[in-house]
Amino acid sequence: MKQITSIQNPFIKSLVLLQEKAKARKQSGTFLIEGKREISIAIKGGYEMETLLFLPEICSEAEARQLSKNAELIEINKEVYQKLAYRDTTEGVLAVAKTKSLQLSDLKLSENPLILVAEAPEKPGNIGALLRTADAANLDAVIIANPKSDLYNPNIVRSSVGCLFTNQIATGTTSEIIAFLKERKINFYCATLQNSTSYHTQDYTTPTALVVGTEATGLTEEWRKEATQNIIIPMQGEIDSMNVSVAAAILIFEAKRQRGF
Repeated sequence: MKQITSIQNPFIKSLVLLQEKAKARKQSGTFLIEGKREISIAIKGGYEMETLLFLPEICSEAEARQLSKNAELIEINKEVYQKLAYRDTTEGVLAVAKTKSLQLSDLKLSENPLILVAEAPEKPGNIGALLRTADAANLDAVIIANPKSDLYNPNIVRSSVGCLFTNQIATGTTSEIIAFLKERKINFYCATLQNSTSYHTQDYTTPTALVVGTEATGLTEEWRKEATQNIIIPMQGEIDSMNVSVAAAILIFEAKRQRGF
């Protein structure tokens, strides 16, 4: 079995770039996954592993082989592992995985889909939280409009706790996504302060997309103009908005309630 013990190894240097640069991930079509659970969930979600690196003091060769499937197995030392590991609490294993296509046309939707659309979310933590909520509700898909972050950013992989791999995800421009929803006769309800009605008054039992924007600027006018209905969560305190992932969860689980969970 191959062993790597130097952080100056060219392959290790290329993996450091995968952690740090979206350009490197895009050019190679690969990204890093850290942790046994995350790797297992990614494999279950149809992600292909190219290479699996393990630190034998923490993850045994037998465990690594069980995880690796058809991936190349490489034993590394503590120095190399610490150079690559992103988390403080470590499990001694990392995988190089192939990215997936994020095209709208690749989405496989049910006859009565429930979809979350998030326009231009910036914070990896918010994106991770949105993906966790989508997994909890077993949504058909999560669509990111005008993405500001590479979805295979290690902060998103980490904050989603593996839910990057359990959800169907696509990206596109606002115009492309609106056209996609209209073509498939999916009603879309936009969470916004302007010209809105209370969210709980709407019927989400038919094909539905729930659309949220950023906390700072909200949704762009194109969404607000084209919406089946603009909706609002009534606020009873001093502020007029809440964290986007919290707002999305409220809307999603109202739709799930109407659909009988």
